Amino acid sequence: MSVTFETLEYEIGGVKTVVKAIGSGKPVLFLHGAATLEGFDFAAGLADRFRVLLPSHPGMGFSGPAPHVSGMADLLVHYLNLLDALDLPEKPHLMGFSMGGWMATELAAIARERFDRVVLVAPAGLNDPAHPATALGEIAPQDFPGYLAHDPAVALPYFPDGSDPDFATAFGADRAREGEAVGRLCAPFGMGHPNLRRMLARISNPTLVVWGDEDRLLPASQAPLWVEALPSATLLSVPGAGHLVLQENPGTLTKIGDFLAA
Repeated sequence: MSVTFETLEYEIGGVKTVVKAIGSGKPVLFLHGAATLEGFDFAAGLADRFRVLLPSHPGMGFSGPAPHVSGMADLLVHYLNLLDALDLPEKPHLMGFSMGGWMATELAAIARERFDRVVLVAPAGLNDPAHPATALGEIAPQDFPGYLAHDPAVALPYFPDGSDPDFATAFGADRAREGEAVGRLCAPFGMGHPNLRRMLARISNPTLVVWGDEDRLLPASQAPLWVEALPSATLLSVPGAGHLVLQENPGTLTKIGDFLAA
């Protein structure tokens, strides 16, 4: 089933910023991870109750280049400016996945009053040495689907299979472009911030931490660290799901929607 989105376009600080939108109701701002290969179709699972806004980060996905970005602070300013441009009729919920979970964490820490509830899905950024993330450079290309999903069949359709040379070429170009943008974002401290745990204490918003129990990229053993450090947090563990928990267990979106609607 194909999912139909509206396409909104803004000029934010000289960067063409494309926002895909679906549904109606209270707005949810979703911040994606370090690649856009899985797309945004999952958002249909929230669109019956919420207006889901899905921007592509500068230099990634549908948005234009942003060579000025040199760290997370640049993205925080970008998204605060985007919120101004969106001029939403009510305070949105904030949701972030993986690298976007790290982004959402810092954004909520500095601007908690701009958001209602917060959902962090397998968030990156904490970098606890006792619970290390898998180094992406150590994963062979053919093994990536098995690291993204507990059932590799869920992730395989996002990757070239040799049957479509044009798709393979576009896939490689997109990953190279997004990898360059992520590299600049992570240049200061890697995929996170050494003081992120201290920032968590500022997020007084009700927060839901969602994690697949079988996540091979960011271990689910990190989840209790997030919940303990957040002032008002609940953990939703999803058995039998890997990193792409929203795609692998779509029923998770119903539980997220219930949390946001509470």
